[in-house]
Amino acid sequence: MKRHIASLAAALAVGLPGLVAPVVASAQADWPQKTVTIIVPFPAGGSTDMVARAMAQEMGAKLGQSFVVDNRPGATGTLGAGLVKRAPADGYTLLVSSLGAFVVTPHLQKNVPYDATRDFDYITVPVQAPNVLVANPAQPAKTVADVIAALKANPGKLSFASSGNGSSDHLSAELFWQQSGTQGLHVPYKGGAPAVTDLLGGQVDFSFQNVNAVLPHIRSGKLRAIAVTGDKRSPVLPDVPTLAEGGVKGAEVYSWQGLAAPRGLPPAVKDRLAKAAIAAINAPEVKQRMVEQGLEIVASTPAEFTAFQQREWTRWKTLIETRKITAD
Repeated sequence: MKRHIASLAAALAVGLPGLVAPVVASAQADWPQKTVTIIVPFPAGGSTDMVARAMAQEMGAKLGQSFVVDNRPGATGTLGAGLVKRAPADGYTLLVSSLGAFVVTPHLQKNVPYDATRDFDYITVPVQAPNVLVANPAQPAKTVADVIAALKANPGKLSFASSGNGSSDHLSAELFWQQSGTQGLHVPYKGGAPAVTDLLGGQVDFSFQNVNAVLPHIRSGKLRAIAVTGDKRSPVLPDVPTLAEGGVKGAEVYSWQGLAAPRGLPPAVKDRLAKAAIAAINAPEVKQRMVEQGLEIVASTPAEFTAFQQREWTRWKTLIETRKITAD
C-alpha cells in the first residue's frame, strides 16, 4: 500500500506542471482581469496625455476593464518611464510617452533609471506628427530660402525657441542648421506653451513646433507657417511645403507617441494588448479627433515599433553627439 501511495504522489508531482501550464495560459489569454494603469510621464493636458486618455477610454470599452491614466511627470519623462520599467511584466502597468523618453533623453542625461533598448516591450506607435517651422508675422522671412539667407547674414543671432533641450523642436532646429550649413541661437523654454507665447509676442524669431500645438495660431494668422518637417505635406497644412521642397534635404523629423510595457510580457498578453491598442487608435471617433489636430495615424505592430525605436535611437544619438547637444 505504501508503495502505491508513493507511486501516486510521484505521478502527481510530475503531472502538476502540465496541469498548471494550461491554467496560466488561460489567465494570460483572459487578460485583463483588473484595472490597467497607463503611466504618462508628463503633466495632464499635453499631446501625450491626450493620446493616452483617448486610447485608454477606447481600450477599456473594447476589453471590458478600466484603463486609467496616471500622470507622473519629472526628469523630462524618465521618472515615469523608470516606474514602468520596475513594474511587473503582466500587462497591468503600461507607458505612453513621446519619443524623448524612448530615444532622446537617455543620450542627454546620466543615470537614467532604465535602458530603453532592453527594458521595454514596444507595443505600438499610435500617432506621429511633423513639426512646423513657424515665425511671428512681423518676421520678414516667408520661405525656407528666406530663413537660410537671414541665418547666413546673421550667423548665430536669429533665435529659435524650443520646449527644452533635447525636445523634438530643438532637435529639428539642430538638424535644420546642420543640413543647411547655418547656425541659429537656441532658446530653450520649460515647455512648449511659454515658447509659443514668446513667439506670438515677437520675443523670439522662429520655432519648430508640433503641428497640433500651433495649428490654431497658424489658422488665425498669428503665426506664419514656413515649412513642415515631414517627408510629405501635412493634411492639415496642405499649402505649406516640406523642408525638402524648400531645398533642405535630410531634415525630416516626426514627433511621435509610443505605447510600451515592462520587458517580458507573456506572448498572449502582448498580442491581445497590441490588437486592442491598434483597434483603439483606429476607432472612427478617435481617429477623426487625432487627424483634425494634425496627428497622423501610424498604429504600428510590436515588431515594427521595435525596429523603429532602434532606428530612431541610432539617429538621435548620432545627431546629439555630432552637434554636442547637452541637457544643460
